[in-house]
Order: sequence, then structure tokens, then C-alpha cells
Amino acid sequence: MEAAFKREAAVRKQVFPLFYFLIFFAFGALFPLLSVYLQEEARLSGAAIGWIMSLPPIVTMAAQPLWGTAADYTRKPVELLTLALGVTALFGLLYSLAGNYQVFVALTVLLSAAQSAIVPLSDSIALHHVRRSGGNYGAIRLWGSIGFAASVLVVGWLSDHVAFAVIFYAFSLALLAASVLAARLPRYPMAAPGALTFRDVRGLLSVRSFQLLLVATFLLFGPIYANNSYFGLLIHELGGTLTGIGFAFWLAAGSEAPFMKTADRLIRRFGMTRLLVLAALVSAARWWSYVAGPPLWFVYITAIVQGCSVGLAIPTALQYVRRLAPERVQATAVALYSATSSGLGAWFCTLVGGYLFERWQIGAVYVFFGACTIVGVFVLIWLGKLEKTTKSAGEKG
Repeated sequence: MEAAFKREAAVRKQVFPLFYFLIFFAFGALFPLLSVYLQEEARLSGAAIGWIMSLPPIVTMAAQPLWGTAADYTRKPVELLTLALGVTALFGLLYSLAGNYQVFVALTVLLSAAQSAIVPLSDSIALHHVRRSGGNYGAIRLWGSIGFAASVLVVGWLSDHVAFAVIFYAFSLALLAASVLAARLPRYPMAAPGALTFRDVRGLLSVRSFQLLLVATFLLFGPIYANNSYFGLLIHELGGTLTGIGFAFWLAAGSEAPFMKTADRLIRRFGMTRLLVLAALVSAARWWSYVAGPPLWFVYITAIVQGCSVGLAIPTALQYVRRLAPERVQATAVALYSATSSGLGAWFCTLVGGYLFERWQIGAVYVFFGACTIVGVFVLIWLGKLEKTTKSAGEKG
């Protein structure tokens, strides 16, 4: 028993942090520079690049719930995660060999379908481990932010001084290393395969609190993920360089780590709803501060604010999802949350933001982001009142 406990402690302290570092190092290597690669190396038109970059959120919306349901049905999330990591790494390598628009489109769809499983399955496994063995999910997840921040600097420099295609090699190698490490992730006894039914999923979707949480995360995370597409444009319009854009992303990603580490303690003190409202208000203030074209130094400073908003929102929202969902559908619940926030929300806000940017410049984009986030605040307040009413009714009953 003592040996098993020590092994679990080693997993929490070593394997999980390194695993999250590797997968987000891979994401930081590829996604911030992919549109630039398509423009400068592949010589695609702006319209073609726009279509390609709009595909991942759409594919994510469809693929993530399927991955989550498969994990709940087979009860083998680690095996599915390992498969997704290996397949995504393969498509990343193939991407470096593509030479025309049609091939880029096909590989983008395939890569996105496989890659969409990685974060929700990883989060589901990590949250299950923390609940069973103790620990702090935020302290694990912060290594993803550190990996992303390190990758933006390291791979960005290599792509500029060695070869642009290094973004694909770094992406694939990091994911392959993560797939090897995935074999050491914990596996817990679960119900027999096939225990999940359509009634279970329908029951999850009928929970009013879960519905409101999905709406709130759509409105909160949609602008956050869409900002990745427009933040560089904002800096460029204010006179920033490509190096400055990379530096801003590094500041933003790196600032998330300390907030993620303290998220569990803040959740216990203030509650999940209040913490999400705080994160949303900070995000809204940041978006609206960009409307009037602030000085470039101000934008760099506010990039650090992302730590307070995203660094608190990600672990809090995930733990909220786990709390609301029955155990047998928790992987499905996490996948639905991811599909709604990083899929549907990101796609919608990116699409509307593109229309606003073309018609009224970058300031209108951030007006829209701020408005969406404030509506999300009202949904979160509604959710908090519903939770309080439900709790009071339960105590009286």
C-alpha cells in the first residue's frame, strides 16, 4: 500500500507536469506561427489562409464530444489519449510536406480531429487523479502555460534562424515524447465498458446548471481564444514588430502559471462562480482597454493580466464541469465543455471579429469581445443564484 502511494505521488509530481509541458510546448511551436508559414512559405492567399484557420474550431466542435463519449464508453481514456497524440504527431509531420491548398485543407481537418482529443482527455485524467489521490490540478496545469511560453520563444527563434519548417518538427517530436510519457499516467478501476448510454448523455445535457455553465464558457472563452487571432494584429497596428508579438504571447502565457497554482485555494475560499465572475470582469476590462488604440507599452503590460483571467478561469471551469457531471459521463462533460468554449465559442468570435475588423478596424473587434464577456458575467450570476437556490431546497428537503 505504501509503495502504491509513493508511486501515485511520483506521478503527480513528475509525470503530469512534464506531460502538460510537452503537449503545450507542441501547441506553442505550431499554432502561433502557422498562419505566417502559410503566407510566407506556402504562398497562399489571404482568403485561403482564412479558410484554413477557420477549420480547427469547426472540426473541434464535432470531434471533441465523440472522443469524450468514446472514453466514457470504453473506459480507456489513457489508451485513447496515446492514440490521439501519435496520430496528431504524424499529421504534423505530413503538414510540413504539403504543397497545395487542397492538401493543407485535408491535413488541417485530420490534424484538428486528432488534436482535439488531447486537452479534454488529459484534463479528464488529471482531474480524476487529483480527486482520487489528492493534489492540486492548477499546480499541474500551470506547466502547460510554462511549456507554451517556452515554446513561443525557443521555436520562434529556431524558425527565424534555422528553418521555418522546424515548427512542424518541434510540434511532432514533443507530442511523440508525450505519447511515450502517457504510458505512465494512472489508470483507475472503472465501470465495465459499454456502461455509458444515450440516456446518460441526455441526462447530463438536461441539467440546468450544466447548460448555463456551457453558455457562460462560450461567452467567456470564445473571446479569449479568438484573441489569439487578433492580438498580433493589434500589436502590429500599434507599431509592434514580429519579435514584439512573440514577446507579448510569452508574457501572456507565462503569467498564467502562478494563478493556476493558487486557483484551488481561491476556489475553496470564494467559490467557483465568484472566481469565474472575477476572471470574466478582468477579461472584459482588458478587451475594452484596447478599443481606443492604447500605447504599445500598455498592451504589453495588460498581456500579463491574462494570468488573472485565463489562469483562474481554466482550472475553475474544468472543476465546475466535473462537479456538475455524474462520474460515468465526466469525460463526455469535459469534451462538451471544450467543444463549446475552444470550438464553437472560438469559431463564432473569430468569425464575427473578422467581419468587424474588415468593416470597422481592430477597435470594433474588442468592443464585441468585451460585450460577449459581460453577457457571460450575467449568465454566471444566474448560475450562482440557481446553485444557491438548489442547495437551499436540498437542505430544507
